[in-house]
Amino acid sequence: MSQLNSKCIMVQGTSSNAGKSIMVAALCRIYSRRGYRVAPFKSQNMSLNSYTTKENAEIAIAQVFQAEAAGLEPSHHMNPVLLKPKEDFISQVIVHGKPAGDMNFYEYQQNFRDQALEAISESLEYLKNEYDLIFIEGAGSPAEINMRDRDLANMEIAHLADADVILVADIDRGGVFASIAGTFSLLDEKDRSRIKAVVINKFRGNLDILMPGIHQIEKIIGVPVLGVLPYDHSLKIPEEDSASLSERKYRGNGDITIGVMRLPRISNFTDLDPLEYEPDIGLKLIEIGDRIGNIDALIIPGTRNTVNDMIALNEGGFSDEIRELSKKIPIIGICGGYQMLGNEIIDENLKESKYGSVKGLGLLDSVTYFGKVPKIISRSQGLLINKGFLKDIPLETITGYELHEGITEINTTKPLLKIIKGCGNTPESDYDGAIEGNIMGTYFHGIFHNYYFRRAFTDYLREKKGLKKLGFSEDPFKNSKQFSLDRLAEIVENNMDMEFVDKMVLENIKKN
Repeated sequence: MSQLNSKCIMVQGTSSNAGKSIMVAALCRIYSRRGYRVAPFKSQNMSLNSYTTKENAEIAIAQVFQAEAAGLEPSHHMNPVLLKPKEDFISQVIVHGKPAGDMNFYEYQQNFRDQALEAISESLEYLKNEYDLIFIEGAGSPAEINMRDRDLANMEIAHLADADVILVADIDRGGVFASIAGTFSLLDEKDRSRIKAVVINKFRGNLDILMPGIHQIEKIIGVPVLGVLPYDHSLKIPEEDSASLSERKYRGNGDITIGVMRLPRISNFTDLDPLEYEPDIGLKLIEIGDRIGNIDALIIPGTRNTVNDMIALNEGGFSDEIRELSKKIPIIGICGGYQMLGNEIIDENLKESKYGSVKGLGLLDSVTYFGKVPKIISRSQGLLINKGFLKDIPLETITGYELHEGITEINTTKPLLKIIKGCGNTPESDYDGAIEGNIMGTYFHGIFHNYYFRRAFTDYLREKKGLKKLGFSEDPFKNSKQFSLDRLAEIVENNMDMEFVDKMVLENIKKN
């Protein structure tokens, strides 16, 4: 297929978490299978769930999933601006995959908006020159009328890309028709004219009962409802931000329970996703204010602010309890969680937060320093050189990705990995992580995505509890990702008027 004119279609929502991300992923899957060169795009994303591309650039995890749906290697052009909340009202601004600084909302809008828009325009132009079809994801709702003049994620981008818009509404929240009509009524005519169709998402019920409302809303808004998509619990889709964790239902009733600290600024919690595919494992999210309770292992995940979240653990009364638990069960820290396991977190220049340096949990003989190196953004590989309690693991190259501003010096504690590619503990050390008895830490996000590592860890827990070990066979997580993508595309194709979408797609594209 040759490209004469690229076509942009934008998916916006009546609210956050309406289903924009998965709709874009489904459309990428559908049209890439039909032979189009397809790419996802989100101009500006606010998320603490990010990923490192092969370019060693940082983008939101949602665009990585969408790129996978399109059969592409993710690129920073798919998410040119990423905002990562750091402290109250302050975010780290990532442009084309690299940090541009920490800014509050006013600084960003008044002093940086033009630069952000320039980066967005550059990436959009790049994708339009490379692909036939660009499916663009909006953010939140386009009807935030207090923000319209500062918009960099919804209608401003629809006009910039000359994109037709499909509006997705979440019926599971209730008030779906009001949210659709309200969105239309709050947009001016120029913006409203971009919306060509509506999709109702997350439906569970009798469609016959819904149909009279659909006919009425079509008359009110003057555009068609393309379909009603059912709520499918078999889908396992990466979550985009920590707010969605409140709605995420992890299986908590396995024979083995792994506790996960839900830190106030938790990030990269897709690190946990593969554990859900271990058949007898339940995950228990432990909020500040909860009790840790009876668990078989504890994971302290990544955080966008290690110092603040270490203070939160102390104030929540968790630190002493975690130290006591460490005598009985494995405790694994990833990135910020790894930093917390050490003796001290030193932040003399207030790079991480306004609070400066704090004591760590003291479970590993290590010290973390902030402000010594620029942010490390890397796809990484390492060899497991100290197995510790993972005694049955076959020799495996561990792959992952690094996103950290702190560096960690270990003393008497043994390193976990020998670095093949990446940074690890420090740029000079050639090692990553640390292991001592039941305690393990690493800077490698995605470590549980390594099948042998994950299965060796869960088999250790099974054996310790007197259960049968599962051993090594096929990775259930790897297979499930492709199932979810295929199932997602199937749901959309079977429940949406694809002929209408085809006409939108073909409007500016000619085939040989």
